[in-house]
Amino acid sequence: MTEIKIDINNPEFQRGFFALEKTEQLALIKTLKKVRQLNWSQLYADKGLRWEAIISKQSKSGERIYSFRFSQKYRATALRRGDFLRLKYPFFNGIYYFIYIFLNRNRIYG
Repeated sequence: MTEIKIDINNPEFQRGFFALEKTEQLALIKTLKKVRQLNWSQLYADKGLRWEAIISKQSKSGERIYSFRFSQKYRATALRRGDFLRLKYPFFNGIYYFIYIFLNRNRIYG
């Protein structure tokens, strides 16, 4: 399976990254180092990262957006473009992630 290439050049991601506390920035960097060593199948199956599709969200070009855990407190959002994992923003903090998902699912499923 193909190695994962990480794209952190998104200005939206960079704004969010620099707004994080230093401990959360380090947690994200550590997680990205781990992701860099995985292939796509391993990323999808990794229990610690908990890679999940956000069913209710798509990029402007219609691509599915995913989230993954990078600390106990936060999840990051990303999309896959070929071999690239393109990091996005926002980062979700604990309960806010679940509220966001719940509200969006509620809109979809009525």
